[in-house]
Amino acid sequence: MGKTMWLVQINDELKSDGPSVPEWKRRSIYKVPSSVTELNKKAYKPQVVSFGPYHNGEEHLKGMEEHKHRALIHFLKRCEKPIKDIFDCMDQVVEELRDSYNPLEPIWMHDTPSFLQMMILDGCFMLEILRSNDSAPDNYADDDPVFGKHGKLYVVPYIKRDMLMLENQLPLMVLCKLIEVETDKTQGDELLIKQILKFFFSPGTPETGTIGKCMHVLDVYRKSLIQQGPTQRTRVSKATRRRLWSNKCMHVLDRYRKILIGHTKKTSASEDEEHEGGIIRCATELQEAGIRFKKSQTNSLGDVSFDDGVLRLPTQVVDDTTEYMFLNLIAFERLHAGAGNEVTSYIFFMDTVIDSEMDVALLNRKGILVNALGSDKAVAKLFNSLSKDIAVDRHRVLDEVRQNISKYCDKPWNKWRANLIQTYFRNPWAIVSLVAAIFLFALTIVQTVYTIAQYYQP
Repeated sequence: MGKTMWLVQINDELKSDGPSVPEWKRRSIYKVPSSVTELNKKAYKPQVVSFGPYHNGEEHLKGMEEHKHRALIHFLKRCEKPIKDIFDCMDQVVEELRDSYNPLEPIWMHDTPSFLQMMILDGCFMLEILRSNDSAPDNYADDDPVFGKHGKLYVVPYIKRDMLMLENQLPLMVLCKLIEVETDKTQGDELLIKQILKFFFSPGTPETGTIGKCMHVLDVYRKSLIQQGPTQRTRVSKATRRRLWSNKCMHVLDRYRKILIGHTKKTSASEDEEHEGGIIRCATELQEAGIRFKKSQTNSLGDVSFDDGVLRLPTQVVDDTTEYMFLNLIAFERLHAGAGNEVTSYIFFMDTVIDSEMDVALLNRKGILVNALGSDKAVAKLFNSLSKDIAVDRHRVLDEVRQNISKYCDKPWNKWRANLIQTYFRNPWAIVSLVAAIFLFALTIVQTVYTIAQYYQP
């Protein structure tokens, strides 16, 4: 009986066209797997406020629920619309909102009124927080604990952090629908995205022209970080360019075999391939090899380039929120098909450049890192920990940069220079010894010349 039902089910599925949009394309907000959260459990959990179903009702977040209710009342009074209008508007897209979450507990699947109530309360609160960035909305008191000056100083920074948690996202459609009811007109999400960026990056708000369609606040934030590509060109040799486009393998085993035996072939093309998977040296060693560090023209994580011995990297402020922000962006790229791997690739690249506090100090002097965290050692430890247990699908721009740096360091003159610095200029005593040796050698030459001159003197 069971076998017959299964055959009927398969035949029915074959006859049907299936859903117009694949299931995974409708998802955008994810529960982070335990295998990821075990590395840093606090990084994925909100501290003061919950948005969406994953942390709704948790004991340490209940204190903000009364402020969500206040935000809804203020929103309704200001727009002069009944709550039923908002509820009916959200009800029209409830299935799309549910599909955004993966997974979603059965209670939210079956209890539509409770799900919509949560979306409306959380959405109104988030919208009011975004609007209070410049100044408190008209119908809030100046001393409001959340939306007034006090809240802006002591509460909003923690809310801002919680808004970047992958498990703590709301579909951007919720905010768009609220604005639609408020203004009585349908409008794009461009103004909303600009408001979100102003909230996180004020006063230096990135341009929104090329940011594209976004799914939630974390997606907006991520796209703003990577939208600008390299402003300086990384030169790629013809051999490398040919390998990037034509070095094809038949299957995974063939690729693995070629990697294993590639080092036995000494043609110029295979020499390029040797650099393909090479790990570049840390910043201090790169400097010893003659590489100079400069700030990129933009702060985009994609603005990384290497040309003529100069490695350009974007400026990155490192503070208490950096670790949580990057871990959630990496988790989003890991879980969302089609998100890309730009942030993950940048973190992997920076992990190779930063090995110790000396590397951090060097990048800090060049204006590439702004250390607002504390000691340089803490910053080095942070970048080294971010790349734990991550899978990197090579990003073409950074892969080209990595290969060109590796080739530059392998040039005979640069190798000799690096070895000279490592051997004789690592500490003051070695420098003193080298200078003394050169001085004694010079004196010996002078003495020899003087002796020979005296011998031939009539």
